[in-house]
Amino acid sequence: MNAPVSKKLFIRTYGCQMNVYDSERMTEALTGAGYESVDTPDDADLVLLNTCHIREKAAEKVYSELGRMRKLAESKAERGETMRVGVTGCVAQAEGEEIVRRQPLVDLVVGPQAYHRLPAMLDALDAGKGAQVLTDFPAEDKFAALPQRTMRASPSAFLSVQEGCDKFCAFCVVPYTRGAEFSRPVAQVMAEARRLASSGVREVTLLGQNVNAYHGEGEGGTWSLARLAREIATIEGIDRIRYTTSHPNDMDDDLIAAHAEVEELMPYLHLPVQSGSDRMLKAMNRKHTAEGYLRLIERIRATRPDMAMSGDFIVGFPGETDADFEETLALVDAVGYAHAFSFKYSPRPGTPASTAEQVPEPVKETRLATLNDRLRVHQVRFQESCIGRTMPVLFEKTGREDGQLTGRSPYLQPVHVLAPESALRQILPVRIDAVFPNSLSGTLVDATF
Repeated sequence: MNAPVSKKLFIRTYGCQMNVYDSERMTEALTGAGYESVDTPDDADLVLLNTCHIREKAAEKVYSELGRMRKLAESKAERGETMRVGVTGCVAQAEGEEIVRRQPLVDLVVGPQAYHRLPAMLDALDAGKGAQVLTDFPAEDKFAALPQRTMRASPSAFLSVQEGCDKFCAFCVVPYTRGAEFSRPVAQVMAEARRLASSGVREVTLLGQNVNAYHGEGEGGTWSLARLAREIATIEGIDRIRYTTSHPNDMDDDLIAAHAEVEELMPYLHLPVQSGSDRMLKAMNRKHTAEGYLRLIERIRATRPDMAMSGDFIVGFPGETDADFEETLALVDAVGYAHAFSFKYSPRPGTPASTAEQVPEPVKETRLATLNDRLRVHQVRFQESCIGRTMPVLFEKTGREDGQLTGRSPYLQPVHVLAPESALRQILPVRIDAVFPNSLSGTLVDATF
């Protein structure tokens, strides 16, 4: 008896690490429904666009991509082949039925809280029930409904522990597309972490839109992120723990202390501030001040002196003046970020700031260029401080050059080293010999492993 021919799946992922994790889980769910992954939509029976709504004109970019998918589907139809197309993620949540109305090619529209229902939605398509749209927030726990994690090729993995946000920053769509804060139960997180470790994962990054607000139910009551991290650190094989993205107001003493007490917690923290101006922070509804943020950084570094900081910045938020922008530059200099992300403000429909009077685009562009130049100074300074240091590097994959491997430093920097493939998945000491804007290169200190 011939084995059934599997169907082909292609997922294009946009945006944040949470979407990367979601794409992995969708792939696992659909593997159980008879699909296998392919590297190009040309070979796929099902194409999913896992979308992000954070960037400017995100929805229009999705519609543009759907136009390209329509041409591919028409070409396949001429050859007697069928290709289904779905839109998942935050644009799906925000646009809903409008996606199908504007692009009838689309068979599936699935919000980020409902992708565990994809197999059932595909069954409905097979039954001739027409385009399937699901953008509500189902009562059942999607994580509990998903299949167990599969074997990992990489020694590092994302692990979603929290979703949604209750902060309602004036610029942000997350509360509307991901919903209210939800923390996965401790037992569920720990079971997934153990499965990852058993498949060879040595580094986990705990994910959440507001991850340090984690409040999952566990033994004895509600657990904080700090307690969860301490427990994950006890799992044999898990040698590194990271988490992202955090809010300054949820960076409590227990989590700060954990960075000194839990060896597995890496000394790299992404802690968005958005602006150095208290006036802008109030307009953004951030509920913290620039001074409070700086004092928080001082407390973190007093506890973990080698902590490298990363952040997010928005320039040109409605009402921002030159003086406000100068305060942002002053904060950047005070913190000395090892890495940062910076963006021009762009309105998101439905958010409070979207209807305010906008800063002229040329002003935004000038400020962004100035901010990036200042951030680059500090990033280069941090990179250069690594020369001559010996760092433990987790080797993840082969490099572009013959005999080269690429890994990550404790500070999340890519590190390129000439090393045998037997070093893959190992954490080995590397002396840093040279630095580049976004990576390091070095030499194995002891190659007798």
